[in-house]
Amino acid sequence: MSKLLFAETHEWAKVEGNVATIGISDHAQHELGDLVFINLPAVGDEITAKETFCDVESVKAVSDVMAPVSGKVIEVNEELESAPELINSDAFAAWICKVEVTEVPADLMDEAKYAEFIK
Repeated sequence: MSKLLFAETHEWAKVEGNVATIGISDHAQHELGDLVFINLPAVGDEITAKETFCDVESVKAVSDVMAPVSGKVIEVNEELESAPELINSDAFAAWICKVEVTEVPADLMDEAKYAEFIK
């Protein structure tokens, strides 16, 4: 069974067993504006919840992307290297990476709580 969780920093993690697919929320991509570049993590990188694991550049600014969970990067969405604007088109389909999870913080929000948080 998978569960979709959100961090206060506007990243999402779809956790399925011990693997989490990570991306930025639709709210975040809307706030950032048109994305023109993404600096992806590398396969094998260890990421730590609440710490920067990659960054995105929009027409407005460069923004850090914080890890919603801790673990080891096992796959990256290389399609984003040449087409970061896919995140603007569909923030949930355009995932950034997949991680073998070692920790899921207890303070992540479900969809309903996140919807309230961004109001």
